[in-house]
Amino acid sequence: MLTTLQTAYSDTRAADLAWALGREPLPALAVLDLDLAGAKLQMRLLGASHQVLLEEDRGTCSETVACIPGSSTPLPLGVSKRLGAWEYEFAARVETLSEGSFAGRAQELLALVADHPHGLAGTFPGSPHAFTAMLAQRTEGQVRWRTWHAYPQEGQLVVTRTRVGVRMPAVAR
Repeated sequence: MLTTLQTAYSDTRAADLAWALGREPLPALAVLDLDLAGAKLQMRLLGASHQVLLEEDRGTCSETVACIPGSSTPLPLGVSKRLGAWEYEFAARVETLSEGSFAGRAQELLALVADHPHGLAGTFPGSPHAFTAMLAQRTEGQVRWRTWHAYPQEGQLVVTRTRVGVRMPAVAR
């Protein structure tokens, strides 16, 4: 699903993003509710930010990547945590692209997410390459999502990926 977010694009920066687990739902500009084989997943666009709410028999998980006033947790490169019966893994990276490469990558990502049944993307009025996009899937008992936060004024794209699933036993070698 592709939507135009009804808010002005502000000059937030990739470096201003913070990460948090366990936050209450924040006001969203666009929402997509999914049922992924018994897992209820809500993807929420918060402007240049995202929030994902996961609910399943084993528990709940709330991930927020946003410009959070007063947050002391900057966007980490990686996190691995145990959440009850679940294993939570998060990774983030920042891609810096030339203007031409950025425009091409933005078009490619928006095309990927726009028509995908488990995709949500929001663009900002006045800047065709300013967007936030999310894509979810469930495979092998795990729920996964990827996100892209575009900052065309900096030529930066923040890419995240998350995996939540039952702890897998160690494989003997």
